[in-house]
Amino acid sequence: MSQEKLVEIKNLKQHFKTGRHSVVKAVDGISFDIYKGETFGLVGESGCGKSTTGRTIIRLYNATDGEVIFNGEDVHGKKSKDELKKFNREMQMIFQDPYASLNPRMKVSDIIAEGMDIHGLENDTEARKVKVEELLQTVGLNKEHANRYPHEFSGGQRQRIGIARALAVDPSFIIADEPISALDVSIQAQVVNLLKKLQKDKNLTYLFIAHDLSMVKYISDRIGVMYFGRMVELADADELYKHPIHPYTQSLLSAIPLPDPVYERSRERFTYDPNDHDTSEEPQFREVRSNHWVLCTTKEFERYQTEHAVNV
Repeated sequence: MSQEKLVEIKNLKQHFKTGRHSVVKAVDGISFDIYKGETFGLVGESGCGKSTTGRTIIRLYNATDGEVIFNGEDVHGKKSKDELKKFNREMQMIFQDPYASLNPRMKVSDIIAEGMDIHGLENDTEARKVKVEELLQTVGLNKEHANRYPHEFSGGQRQRIGIARALAVDPSFIIADEPISALDVSIQAQVVNLLKKLQKDKNLTYLFIAHDLSMVKYISDRIGVMYFGRMVELADADELYKHPIHPYTQSLLSAIPLPDPVYERSRERFTYDPNDHDTSEEPQFREVRSNHWVLCTTKEFERYQTEHAVNV
């Protein structure tokens, strides 16, 4: 992983009107960077805004406020048709539901090649066919699968087709929006291992969105934890697991089961109470430990620093 920023998210907000006077703050002012070659994990419970964040970054939603800078350019600024086309080629998305994200009326070859056709990457019919077959083999499928339809495949195979479709335009950045949550546990590890291998082979950068903290730790370099539209903690994956600071992160980690019956009998689950916070001021993102950031007030910051001091 390099220290060169590929994506910069600055005070990003995504608010939705649900009535004449009602607004849902799905994403409410979050900031973080993603470096070239890394996997940034974004975790939190359902409804916390993590998928909305991913969809806003890739411009499926127009941001309410804030900036998304990709390769030094503002994603949500005014773009010409050609600029948007170039951006869409550089940034791709793997969707959560492998059943709903593939057109059931299209053959696999056309699904995978759709992006290539839009961007005019393989105008020769034979070259297009060869590219599709190469992509199928890259994601662990056979070239004979090209002429089949999505309903003929299992969930894991369909997700592999979705990955091949994302790779078809040679992107540099992929947003994986809970790509394994709809799959059997036995298949999840296969898909994650495939993503790790592709990242190494093709020098890809990932935003990996999930609610399964144990799987996120396995694939991520750094992890951001979201709660009700806000980023509450951000740190290196190992650091976050060994030294969770924000009470919400502690509650998530305490809920992860381990294959140890002795430990499980004595394990204490931590319940997060969102009302158990200092309300004397608006919390800010502060560096409590080296490269370990937590959303907290001044009083909480001082307490966290004392409780989680780095031993020299």
